[in-house]
Amino acid sequence: MAAGAPPADDGRTEDRRSGDLAQIIEGLGAPQKWLSPKFFYDGRGSALFDRITRLPEYYLTRAELSIMHAHVREIAELVGPQASLIEFGSGSSTKTRILLKELDRLAAYVPVDISREHLYAAAEKIAAEFPHIEVLPVAADFTRPFRLPQPKVMPLRNVVYFPGSTIGNFTPEAALDLLRVMHHEAGEDGALLIGVDLKKDRVVLERAYNDAAGVTAAFNLNVLERLNREFGATFDLRAFAHRAVYVEEHGRIEMHLVSLREQSVEVGGETFRFREGETIRTECSYKYTPEEFRAMAERAGFAVHTAWTDDRRYFSVQYCRRV
Repeated sequence: MAAGAPPADDGRTEDRRSGDLAQIIEGLGAPQKWLSPKFFYDGRGSALFDRITRLPEYYLTRAELSIMHAHVREIAELVGPQASLIEFGSGSSTKTRILLKELDRLAAYVPVDISREHLYAAAEKIAAEFPHIEVLPVAADFTRPFRLPQPKVMPLRNVVYFPGSTIGNFTPEAALDLLRVMHHEAGEDGALLIGVDLKKDRVVLERAYNDAAGVTAAFNLNVLERLNREFGATFDLRAFAHRAVYVEEHGRIEMHLVSLREQSVEVGGETFRFREGETIRTECSYKYTPEEFRAMAERAGFAVHTAWTDDRRYFSVQYCRRV
């Protein structure tokens, strides 16, 4: 990555903005108001999420890191030499550093993230830390197919990397669609390395999304701040509160913003009314059994080759081959 060079863009910035506004209006107009979790990740949201991963209640990152440290050499052998590592939703790339130190003659590292500013800052750090690896950041909505940059060294295979259990932020139907996008980007003889949070006790789950320091609450409320700034919305952040609960029948954590009073909000020329206690659902974080995820991966065209878990079986990292 050349110093001062902007990250690659998929060329559809204005189209995405128009589509995002249409999606916001659709969600706020639904009987159960909702917003896509992709709106969490502006610069501040990404920084807040980095703080969340270090909280004592948030087991996911520690569990995933323990798996990566314990099995990274085995993972590197499965990936093989001269691969292109394509990370969806790269964020700060913390876990990726473990991989980059072990992968053999990596052709390129391609971080893909919707938060352009945060992506660029993280990519520059990776490029400085690993000067022998070509870093090719792509600012894109990875839920849709995007153009991969051409590395200087031709990759022998593409490996899509999706850490952090972000797959759980999508409904099972949308997760299947995303896995199919990954299948496309992986290409012939490609693979997928993915983090999947596993089903477990409700108390453990709810504590992870309702931390005592209030960082997750700030992360959730930042969505409204972003809508005010980028889309001219009129949310009063003091009139909403964070809430997260585990809904066992759906196997998911739901994060909501609860209206503390009756109020009206304008977005994109539309007015949306809230009753006291009415919520905006901002995230559904689905948890899977190994069997449930295997079945979904197979429907998307992947075969689970190896799945590793931490000692408590809270979390899994799975290597899937494209078939």
